[in-house]
Amino acid sequence: MSLETESVGNGSADDGEIVAAIDEADGRPQLVIADIARDDVWLSISERDAVSLETWR
Repeated sequence: MSLETESVGNGSADDGEIVAAIDEADGRPQLVIADIARDDVWLSISERDAVSLETWR
């Protein structure tokens, strides 16, 4: 997983800290979004299928 993560929220450890990163799984890039304040709280989607933030606004 990429070490370059970026917080997408203003949460604390009590209410979570959400980060996103691009990771590679099975040779394909994946967008991974995770709450790093809790174990096993994450999701991923193919980077190709993810909507860019500029497009989403």
